[in-house]
Amino acid sequence: MPEAINADPAELAKFSDLAHHWWDTESEFKPLHQINPLRLDWINNLAPLAGMDVLDVGCGGGILADSMARKGAVVTGIDLATKSLRVAQLHALEAQTPNIRYEEIAVEAMAERQPASFDVVTCMEMLEHVPQPESVVRACAELVKPGGWVFFSTLNRNVKSFAQAIVAAEYVLNMLPRGTHEYAKMIRPSELASFCRAAGLDVLHAKGLQHNPLTGRYWLSADTSVNYMIATQRPAQ
Repeated sequence: MPEAINADPAELAKFSDLAHHWWDTESEFKPLHQINPLRLDWINNLAPLAGMDVLDVGCGGGILADSMARKGAVVTGIDLATKSLRVAQLHALEAQTPNIRYEEIAVEAMAERQPASFDVVTCMEMLEHVPQPESVVRACAELVKPGGWVFFSTLNRNVKSFAQAIVAAEYVLNMLPRGTHEYAKMIRPSELASFCRAAGLDVLHAKGLQHNPLTGRYWLSADTSVNYMIATQRPAQ
């Protein structure tokens, strides 16, 4: 692995250690399983996935990638956590998921190899785990075709998100392993929008992801103060 790679070895080790839990819906990844239908539908409504060439950046164990393939997309999932990728590949084999492949490669290297190759690029719950999120955004912009869509999701950086996403989720409710998120790595929507515009992407839509810890219900709203997603598009030439 090149020394200059845009990845935190501690982050890769953290997710590799949890790899065998990716498809356990009652494990540390339960929140991802619960929010996946919401983000999948939001993506599919804006950029209908059937027949599209899709790249899922930071795919982990393949929760989103697998569901997009089942919507009719031809999906490539990439990640740098070897064990997570093996879990994703094994699940695709066992579930007989059509039109999906996984590869261990950095998004920046993928952008050099296959620029403007995908109709849709997704990068969900990843930017807050890398040293240089703007580099990931730039690579995603290079990978999408003109007129194509790029979707990001991450965590806002403010007092409310610290209280809910770290203190409550990791230490009070034990929804996530302690240390899953670092406050300093969270990204404000204005910062992410700035990264996108600098990379040549038009920022078109934003959605917040809400959670009621008492009922366990998740839903989308206009409130982007904690978890949020943005939809961007590379201008058509």
